[in-house]
Amino acid sequence: MQDSPDLGDRGDAVCVVGAGASGLTALKNLRELGFAVDCYERETSVGGAWNWRHDRSPVYAGAHLISSRPLTEFPDFPMPDTWPDYPHHSQMLEYLERYAKHFGLGEHIWYGMEVTSIVPAGEGRWDVTIKSTGGGTSRVQRYAAVVIANGHNWAPVTPEIPGDFAGQVIHASAYKEPSRLRNRRVLVIGGGNTGCDIAVEAAQHATRVWHSTRRGYWHFPKYLGNRPADQVYHRRAPAWLRDRRLRRTAADLTRWGVAAPDHAPLESHPIVNGLLPHYLGHGRIEAVPDVTRYDGASVELADGRRIEPELVITATGYRPRFDFVAPEVLDIDADGRPDLHLHAFARKHPTLAVVGLVQPNAGLLPLAHWQSVAVARWLRLRATAPEKAAEVQKEESQRPLASWSRRKVVPTQRHWFEVDHVEYLKAVESLLHRMESSK
Repeated sequence: MQDSPDLGDRGDAVCVVGAGASGLTALKNLRELGFAVDCYERETSVGGAWNWRHDRSPVYAGAHLISSRPLTEFPDFPMPDTWPDYPHHSQMLEYLERYAKHFGLGEHIWYGMEVTSIVPAGEGRWDVTIKSTGGGTSRVQRYAAVVIANGHNWAPVTPEIPGDFAGQVIHASAYKEPSRLRNRRVLVIGGGNTGCDIAVEAAQHATRVWHSTRRGYWHFPKYLGNRPADQVYHRRAPAWLRDRRLRRTAADLTRWGVAAPDHAPLESHPIVNGLLPHYLGHGRIEAVPDVTRYDGASVELADGRRIEPELVITATGYRPRFDFVAPEVLDIDADGRPDLHLHAFARKHPTLAVVGLVQPNAGLLPLAHWQSVAVARWLRLRATAPEKAAEVQKEESQRPLASWSRRKVVPTQRHWFEVDHVEYLKAVESLLHRMESSK
């Protein structure tokens, strides 16, 4: 490929896209292994989805973690012991800001710079086009490798509901604080953690709350006794024992009209909310089935009933988007789902990886950390011992999907990247051992 005259060749440097939690740990671990790194962040500061100051952040005022502190923090940078078991979102942002400062990451981040194109340039190198979000001309930089960490909770999925609604409809990403709910009739659509959390918040402020779900899920408390529940659930144990443990502690919401789950506990993403049964039991939330149609001031439900909310909040998730790269580079299918080894390594491009594209049943940050450690060590092995790297890549390509990705899950987009926290870490650990023994 012929170089353009305005191309900036960054030699052996690595490009990281995004300075959220996953981008920060990728930057830090690449730097620790000696790589020069340029990190491009379209916003004006770090934090990604956790930075509530940014327009694309899905965080709302009352949001807290649903995974406990020890299972959320980076393994090499613990959260303060004085923090609560389930920190507030503002503490999560503070934590990421501290992380960036502690490891001196800021000097390697270009803020207000958006990546608009990533194109293979031959011999494993990449031409990355970047442009200031404030305007101006684009420029192209050539890198030895690229790590994409642009997050997957910023492009809302809006349900296609026929008809017209006379009230207001917003996606959960646009919901920020409870004054929007006060003294209004509110319908929340979506049975995931966000939908349940917003329904609970609405129960405390709205005059009436309906919670619409298409199917039943397993609902778990945040505490078992006085201990965070995830610290009990994630003890090392065979799948059958964890399944029994989960069934024993799950809340049965069917008496309030919530559909029973039609799958095993380990086959869907867990719903962690100890207050949903409380407000269902107190009549502050009314469970209703799927919405089939809007009709003026009314909303028609699957069982034929009609309700008249003033505000509809669709907590219907997000779609991963990689608009800056051709679909075939990440083996993205017609539905928008990329095919990556360990949900991280591009199968056809050894110098391209994605960090943070997993949906674990506990905190994401430990997984993103070890993913990025694996990416950094892989790139170093490829540079120093290419023949050994080729052997590792051949061995890894034969690893069964079931060894690192949950294959038996509810068949929805929400579960595309579902992994078991412990089993996934074991798979990454195995890869790290293979690379270590191949040196």
